[in-house]
Amino acid sequence: MTGTRLLRRWWWLIGLAIAGSLVLLASLASGDPDGLSRVAIDLGFFDREQAAPFEIIPGYEVPFLGGSASTIVAGLIGVVIVFALLIVIGKLLARRNRREG
Repeated sequence: MTGTRLLRRWWWLIGLAIAGSLVLLASLASGDPDGLSRVAIDLGFFDREQAAPFEIIPGYEVPFLGGSASTIVAGLIGVVIVFALLIVIGKLLARRNRREG
């Protein structure tokens, strides 16, 4: 199997590995507020934020773990959830295209 053909077949695995690597590196990120939060703090309306209507993983932490391990596991769970949703959507769209085409 040629390199290009192999890449076409396993592109999803490469993307999943990249996303997982980024989650592992996220534990090294700064704890300072991001750009939008910093602007809200500077302009004095940060305290008026509203809670999200639902949270899958509140605070990006897994309750039974502590520290950075909790954040990493929560990030990996998020990657898996998004990946699964994209696979389902892709299969539904492919099925629809086969029916129409």
